[in-house]
Amino acid sequence: MPRQNTSPADYPKAVLQQIEQLAQNIVIARKRRKETQAQWAQRLGVSQPTMARIERGDPSVAMASYVMCMWLINQAQGLAELIAPQKDLASLEREVARTRPRAPRSPLVKAPKKSTVPQAASPLGMPSVVREAEPVFDRYDTATSASPEKAVQPSLSERPANSTAAGLASLIAGQKKARP
Repeated sequence: MPRQNTSPADYPKAVLQQIEQLAQNIVIARKRRKETQAQWAQRLGVSQPTMARIERGDPSVAMASYVMCMWLINQAQGLAELIAPQKDLASLEREVARTRPRAPRSPLVKAPKKSTVPQAASPLGMPSVVREAEPVFDRYDTATSASPEKAVQPSLSERPANSTAAGLASLIAGQKKARP
């Protein structure tokens, strides 16, 4: 299988700068501890020339060598926490953008509660939906308004549109054909 490694010259500039910053911090930590490159190389299990390459910020050095240096500096800090899924804001934003917004629930018509007790028949055989809609239309005096559409309009603007409400409104307004 052919090797397909990216040449360090092809790395983004920001990545190279991060590696250089990491290398500088490793040098500072080693010198503060008053230890030599040879001592750190022995503790890391790498050669002294590899330790020198780490301190120069060579991007071709194995990541494990950099991680071991970081572990020698601060064993309590976890490198994996830097890229934990809950901190990956770019992917979280994409997930949120992918989700379809849900329509809010509309309390237009309440479903009748099921009961084991038999209920009395609807007056004049009217469905319960019409009985629940009656109080809304009682508020408007259709005799004084110019047209039934104007009488129905205020109640329609109070509620989100849906095909059932539009059909009922057009039937009540006197139109022959209900429009969904």
